Amino acid sequence: MSVLSGKKILLGVTGSIAAYKAADLASKLTQAEALVDVVLTGAAEHFIPQITFQSLTGRKAYIDSDLWGGEAHVLHVGLGHSADLLVIAPCTANTLAKLVHGQSNDLLSITALAAQCPIMVAPAMDVGMYEHPATQENVGILRERGVYVAGPAEGRMASGLVGRGRMLEPNELLGHIRVVLGREYGKLKDKKVVVTAGGTQEAIDPVRFITNRSSGKQGYAVAQAALDAGADVTLISTPTALTAPVGAKMVNVRSAQKMLEAVLTESKGADALIMAAAVADFRPANVAGNKLKKRDGIPQITLEAAPDILGTVANLNSEANRPRVVVGFAAESRDLIANASEKMKSKKLDMIVANDISATDAGFDVEENRVTLLTPDGQQEKLSLRSKFAVSEKIIVKLASMLEK
Repeated sequence: MSVLSGKKILLGVTGSIAAYKAADLASKLTQAEALVDVVLTGAAEHFIPQITFQSLTGRKAYIDSDLWGGEAHVLHVGLGHSADLLVIAPCTANTLAKLVHGQSNDLLSITALAAQCPIMVAPAMDVGMYEHPATQENVGILRERGVYVAGPAEGRMASGLVGRGRMLEPNELLGHIRVVLGREYGKLKDKKVVVTAGGTQEAIDPVRFITNRSSGKQGYAVAQAALDAGADVTLISTPTALTAPVGAKMVNVRSAQKMLEAVLTESKGADALIMAAAVADFRPANVAGNKLKKRDGIPQITLEAAPDILGTVANLNSEANRPRVVVGFAAESRDLIANASEKMKSKKLDMIVANDISATDAGFDVEENRVTLLTPDGQQEKLSLRSKFAVSEKIIVKLASMLEK
């Protein structure tokens, strides 16, 4: 996660039973190579000790008594000015109120006042406390000031009540943190990127369809890499078992026709379209209205050409409708470079990502890929076997360079 590597994250922990989740979050951030400094309020120390965070991050965790100690000339200013992001998770109703009114009676609140970086809060409180008009007004005021509010989620509270107020789980919070950092520091800040993912499904009858082996993993990784780079991402996806990247606008489709319609709608005025989906070349010419029965014999299925999405985009006349940069994918079992180059030329692509689907250790159904990036000027960049996210980061770096030009 290059978006997190080397970033200085200041994690504020307040007095909530959800403080145990903050320890997991601190661990995940550290594993992603972020530099995590933790500030605990006095109430937080009743739930989780300072040493827990120091053990997980390898860095000092600060408490209120440090405000008057010898750690720094003006500790709260040093912490607030050096951080790339201040995350308060969990953030209690009391801390929300203090942030709104500028109260600064402990190390965390005074550091928040001094902070020169973006601030994200993850509310955590009982359902009645979160729904109270005072809390709702405070949340609204913080949003108006540019504070990023992540959550809360619905679920069972420590009190036994069920409702909205649970702190988001660490994995989801990590996604929100990536969104904030991307928007603040990413190379695709203020750019709109549309990504397609998954294998389309072409109906035979109400219960059967023709599809392919695409899992959607590469497309979802591309969407996440674009989010990490700060882009406003729309992900057009067929049904998959994957979790949507935090921050992406999801558009769910099944068939090539529906994907075509979504692409034409969502990519109007977009900076880039990345067609990572495996779109069907063929579809049944006629879809049975009722389920085909075995007793009626083996059906004869006639195929016809499915819509050519990239071909349609290539032939858009209005510059306002065609994305500035269009990237395609070519999954080939033979003549990889020749076939990919021909596709790039015929579809008028700005770049194509070619991968050999005959490889057993890359491509379909696995976490890694080995691809070649081709551009119309004849350049070819071969990427060795690596994670699909690492492949996606290379694609996004080249995309950012293209948009700069």
